[in-house]
Amino acid sequence: MANIKFEKAATLKAKPAKDAELGFGRIFTDYMFLMDYDKGQGWHDARIVPYGPLSVDPAAMVLHYGQEVFEGLKAYKGENGEVMLFRPDENMKRLNRSNARMCIPQFDEQLVLEGLKELVRVEKDWIPDAPGTSLYIRPFIIAMDPFLGVHPSSKYLFCIILCPVASYYKEGLSPVKIYVETKYVRAVRGGTGEAKTGANYAVSLKAQDEAEQQQYSQVLWLDGVERKYIEEVGAMNIMFKIDGTVVTPSLEGTILPGITRKTCIQLLKEWGMPVEERKISIDELYAAYEAGKLEEAFGTGTAAVISPVGELKWGDKVMTINNGEIGPVAQKLYDTITGIQSGKVKDTHGWIFTL
Repeated sequence: MANIKFEKAATLKAKPAKDAELGFGRIFTDYMFLMDYDKGQGWHDARIVPYGPLSVDPAAMVLHYGQEVFEGLKAYKGENGEVMLFRPDENMKRLNRSNARMCIPQFDEQLVLEGLKELVRVEKDWIPDAPGTSLYIRPFIIAMDPFLGVHPSSKYLFCIILCPVASYYKEGLSPVKIYVETKYVRAVRGGTGEAKTGANYAVSLKAQDEAEQQQYSQVLWLDGVERKYIEEVGAMNIMFKIDGTVVTPSLEGTILPGITRKTCIQLLKEWGMPVEERKISIDELYAAYEAGKLEEAFGTGTAAVISPVGELKWGDKVMTINNGEIGPVAQKLYDTITGIQSGKVKDTHGWIFTL
């Protein structure tokens, strides 16, 4: 780790006494990774330092023009106490793809991955080991140039913070209720929908708030042009099992290319299950439901891994899926992926990075 400096914290925080206290996204560890970018110098000064507030100029461009990207992945404690990461190389690649869309300079993926791994090693005692828990890892890059003008920044800060977490949804693996959004849109082709940037999530908040007022956990987005083709859920990609075939919206520039989505597609194909990546309209989905052919629906994502959908509300139509229970495909995917992540299921794909 000759290229990554380490600054020891004067004091360390008390860790949560019980896994039940964890929640998601509210408790943070003792250290964070930082790296700076300056035009003409490139990325430099990679370091692990005590977790704490960042010094940001009030005129920093991220505060005014939203130039930023982020990622999300997890570290797990294995059966024998070893620390494992699941496909972190894919997260590094996707972060650089988001950078390209948001005019942020590319970084050395191997260097950052080594910094991430070293940060997790330092904080390994923060990794919870109860079922369904993990150490959530949030890398992000923000524009730091103090300049009021619409232009790519000349300065950036790369940061990685860590957070011990329980299940993303309070329901855990119990099916969630999803509201199909027909008024607002999240993204259009040519926009930033396929990048992991905060703007995509900011524009989703209004619909999310209205869905929660109706007791729904998340929003299912339709395309921004015709308002008919299914895209993704607020924090997940979406899959449907229709008459024996798993169907998921194709990647056409408006939805995030999920790593869990990619993992599920590969596993399903290996199991001999038909999988289709294509456009699917909400009308087709409802027709399948009416015909008794909509067998399962589930979200896929790093935070929840697999989140079964028990109910979809589209206008005045309510679809109850699989009697509001988790289906066999969603259960098998969840058991397999979490099994690989915990070391209980053999990794035959080279997806696990053991520290």
